[in-house]
Amino acid sequence: MGLGASVAGCSSAVVSSPDRPPNILFLLTDDQRWDTLGIAGNPVIKTPNMDRLAQRGVHFHNSFVTTSICAVSRASFFTGLYARCHGIHDFQKGLSPDQHAYSYPVRLQKEAGYRIGFIGKYGVGDAKAVEAAGARYDFFRGFPGQGQYIVEGRDHLTKHLGHQAVEFLEGCSPDQPWNLSISFKAPHVQDRVAPYFINDPQYDDLYKGVELGRFEHMDGKYFDSLPDFLKDTENRVRWEQRFSTPEKWEESVKRYYALIYGVDVQIGRLLGELENRGMLDNTVVIFTGDNGFYLGERGFAGKWYMHEESIRTPLIISDPRRPQSHGSRRDEMALHIDICPTILSLANLKPPPSMNGRNLNPLVDGEMTAWRTEWFYEHLFDHPKIPQSEGVRTARWKYFQFTHSDPLYEELYDLAADPNEYKNLATVEAYQGTRETLEARREAWVDNLEAWRMDQPWKEPA
Repeated sequence: MGLGASVAGCSSAVVSSPDRPPNILFLLTDDQRWDTLGIAGNPVIKTPNMDRLAQRGVHFHNSFVTTSICAVSRASFFTGLYARCHGIHDFQKGLSPDQHAYSYPVRLQKEAGYRIGFIGKYGVGDAKAVEAAGARYDFFRGFPGQGQYIVEGRDHLTKHLGHQAVEFLEGCSPDQPWNLSISFKAPHVQDRVAPYFINDPQYDDLYKGVELGRFEHMDGKYFDSLPDFLKDTENRVRWEQRFSTPEKWEESVKRYYALIYGVDVQIGRLLGELENRGMLDNTVVIFTGDNGFYLGERGFAGKWYMHEESIRTPLIISDPRRPQSHGSRRDEMALHIDICPTILSLANLKPPPSMNGRNLNPLVDGEMTAWRTEWFYEHLFDHPKIPQSEGVRTARWKYFQFTHSDPLYEELYDLAADPNEYKNLATVEAYQGTRETLEARREAWVDNLEAWRMDQPWKEPA
């Protein structure tokens, strides 16, 4: 049975409600890691409106992506699926018609009567695929590729996306629920254009005179310990460009923070627009990032590997209808594949049984519910200078391997004793039993994901 048929059959599963379903605003930043929020304990960064969302909602302190690269991650946001299930591993392939039918925007539109909009970096597929995707939306201002921060005669891209969001809201009716997804380019670099992190010039002096404390893993010991194949990678090329001297590092980090502040300003603007239009009390705001980012740690820039810097993201769900949860924090492991089923459930739609992600709404409600104890990481992008990797993370352990390395290179960390991942235990004799157990779990996940079918219920490996 095709995916379109299975999703069409879900229409009978719409849960009736006497109340109008909420508006849903999904805000996605690009390359923003979990610790770049004031609410997350960052003493330097200015994020008053992101922090405000957390005070009016739930902060998921342990939020991760199952693949740390933008195109693959965004396909997972749309579909609630691991990469092996949606099959998108590069920047050219777009969602298929069946996958669009499976995605949260199209289901909201077709089955729950939502007006749907998308603004910003679409990120899944080439220009032709993005154009085809846009035809499905009621309002579409998405663009292919990376976009440009600075274009003559136009405001900085982040502010420009804010203008487009206001345009979307102007076209909304109080009689119809809406879903708007805004995908900011910030704080992603402008590739091949120094100084790379190109913030709005009005924020150039935002962190002037501020002293940045040195981050973990800045002493070079991790990089020096690596096998040769991991020393000649895209991470290192980009590190040389952006972080290789103290002066470059400080300028880059402050510009990265300024880009995030620019997004924060637009979030405040949108919250004000919602309040002025009488929409704020019935709009659920979901804020997260598409992956983490190395800010010079380990001798790297970029993402792609399974360290916390690369895979861990901010996640806030702010629902004004659930004041009992406001200002709370959840420590369960949330994943980007959980966003799709969470959005569907907000609109009283049931996620398909084949979806890999889980509905986060019970956690937002404050329930103590059985939750995942492990999850799988995969990075299958085929690039000569980005080695592929896979692994398993539990609350305590992290294991991953570079699958094409010869000899096989592995990393193993006890996160309870070593949360900053300093001591690689993969070759330590006392931990071989743990390594073997986690390697077996990796194999079990691969087998399960490769056996996945869109018309069959999904079950995580036992």
